[in-house]
Amino acid sequence: MATETTAAAGDGLATSPETAPGMPQLDFSTFGNQIFWLIVTLVVIYFVLSRVALPRIAAVLAERQGTITNDIAKAEDLKKQAAEAEQAYEKALADARVAAQKIAEQTREEIKGQVADAQAKADAEISAKTAESEKEIDAIRASAMENVEAVAKDTAAAVVAALGSSADQAEIDKAVDARMKG
Repeated sequence: MATETTAAAGDGLATSPETAPGMPQLDFSTFGNQIFWLIVTLVVIYFVLSRVALPRIAAVLAERQGTITNDIAKAEDLKKQAAEAEQAYEKALADARVAAQKIAEQTREEIKGQVADAQAKADAEISAKTAESEKEIDAIRASAMENVEAVAKDTAAAVVAALGSSADQAEIDKAVDARMKG
């Protein structure tokens, strides 16, 4: 029935099973022609790839490889420079520490010198004040001795008078002077 409907529609296609050609690729009568064009197409594709596409790809790969190699070399160079800079930094830091220790030692020595100077000055002032104080003490002692002598003479005169005798002031002075000398 389907064949009648298609024939009635008038599309002009032959639908009988005996006249259907099938897939052209599987038609044995055209195999030689298909193989020829297959070989021509493959040769054309090979030449296009080998002359145009593959050299461009090879150039890009070579450029990438060169860039990678250069970057690796630069990285190694920068790594060496960083190591040298680190060593220089460590050396500078050690030198700075040594210099700081020297400066600290010099400062300590200067401070010790200033303290020694100040102490010597203070000792001199103390010695001067001590000498002055000793002079004052000697003056006070001398004044006290004079006062003691005067008090002793007055007391001796009062004691002699209290005992009921009379003594000459010259004799009392002579007796007190003799007793005070030892």
